[in-house]
Amino acid sequence: MGGSQGNQGLVGCTPFRPRGPGGTMLRILFLTLCGLLTHARADPGALLRLGTDIMNREVQSAMDESHILEKMAAEAGKKRPGMKPIKGITNLKVKDVQLPIITLNFIPGVGVFQCVSTGMTITGKSFMGGNMEIILALNITATDRLLQDEASGLPVFKSEGCEVILVSMKTKLPSSMPPKVVNKLLDSTLRKLCPAIDAVLVYVNRKWANLNVPMPVGQMGTVKYVLMSIPTTTASYFQVDFSPVVRLQEGTAVQLAEAGEALELSEGHAEGSSQLLLSAALLTAELALLQKTFDVNIQDKTIGELPSQTTETLAGFIPEVAEAYPKPKPLVTRVRINKPPKVTMKTGKSLLHLHGTLEMFAARRRHRAPVSLFLLETHFNLKIQYSVHENRLQMATSLDRLLSLSRVSSSIGAFGEKKLTGFITDYLQEAYVPVVNDLLRVGLPLPDLLDMNYNLAELDIVENALVLDLKLD
Repeated sequence: MGGSQGNQGLVGCTPFRPRGPGGTMLRILFLTLCGLLTHARADPGALLRLGTDIMNREVQSAMDESHILEKMAAEAGKKRPGMKPIKGITNLKVKDVQLPIITLNFIPGVGVFQCVSTGMTITGKSFMGGNMEIILALNITATDRLLQDEASGLPVFKSEGCEVILVSMKTKLPSSMPPKVVNKLLDSTLRKLCPAIDAVLVYVNRKWANLNVPMPVGQMGTVKYVLMSIPTTTASYFQVDFSPVVRLQEGTAVQLAEAGEALELSEGHAEGSSQLLLSAALLTAELALLQKTFDVNIQDKTIGELPSQTTETLAGFIPEVAEAYPKPKPLVTRVRINKPPKVTMKTGKSLLHLHGTLEMFAARRRHRAPVSLFLLETHFNLKIQYSVHENRLQMATSLDRLLSLSRVSSSIGAFGEKKLTGFITDYLQEAYVPVVNDLLRVGLPLPDLLDMNYNLAELDIVENALVLDLKLD
């Protein structure tokens, strides 16, 4: 087989147009994200919009990985059992396959029309003497019907209506070679190129095999991105709605809250670009898996910029502590989150709401149990900064506001909770928030599809959702 040549002289495909009512067909070489249906909630927990940027890359990658055109060209020049050789031609070879140019065009309500523009050279010898050389430029198009594999539930494709369209031809033929021999040769050779479409689909489908595999969130549970309907197609992209399944490690499902308003992506993104939208409801459900890990005991005497964590420091805010403990005792703090964490999003800002209790103890020596000083019920918000690392969504938080603080019980008598507002605010920021950030480093899984490199994405917080503007390597 000859080496690949440049793509000079190739003619691009004419965009597909549907041919009358009922005449349109699914021309979708790359719509493998479709088909896995689920009886799920009405609102998608995540939404994927795929444009021509990523789809072109994946089709081109499948072509490059499979070397399918070169393989099909080589097969076209071989004798096959049961097939008669073309009369008058010997030593037939197909070589010099040009690098393909991939053209994708979205057809609203239909799918994607895909065309491969390439070229090749056919050589041989005439029985009557003399060498033959035919240099071709051609387009390969196909229609693929989307099906669903009954065993796996994953989408599969059946190719139909493949066409090889001859764009141009240059010939060097012996004068004795009749035109009908050339026509028969071209027809026989070009028809053998259509299996390239099916072969490319095999490579594309492999990149979706992990889509319905549950992905871990630390050791607390899993998330699985399940398609809730067949994608919709516009003139610029196709959109896929996910109904993610979030489960605790023991198997209990965490229900996603209704979004209230339909999730929508703005139209302000670059033409042909792709985006992934994650709803606040999905992030809330995923963080519910980590709720138990947010319960912590802190007994360090020295914490960040805080004063020494002893009863003497606490007495500066509540004088009754000094009366109960004239000699300083180390403080032990227990934080318990008794409601599922909740993520909210407004344009440009995202908050993590935590409801729970904060209890402070005076430590005692010789392994004796600490004594509870007071128990407070609290509600506070953490501001979230998002990033992507190793293809997982990362969160880093900082204290936004301490919203409420109320006394549940006290062993040191009654006191005004407002006296502790500043002390507790500083304590949460310096002592508790770093613990939460360490726990969040497990990251939240993103849909495993198309070997996507989410690390390059640009992130934007919009109403009730986080948008990842996906970028190519």
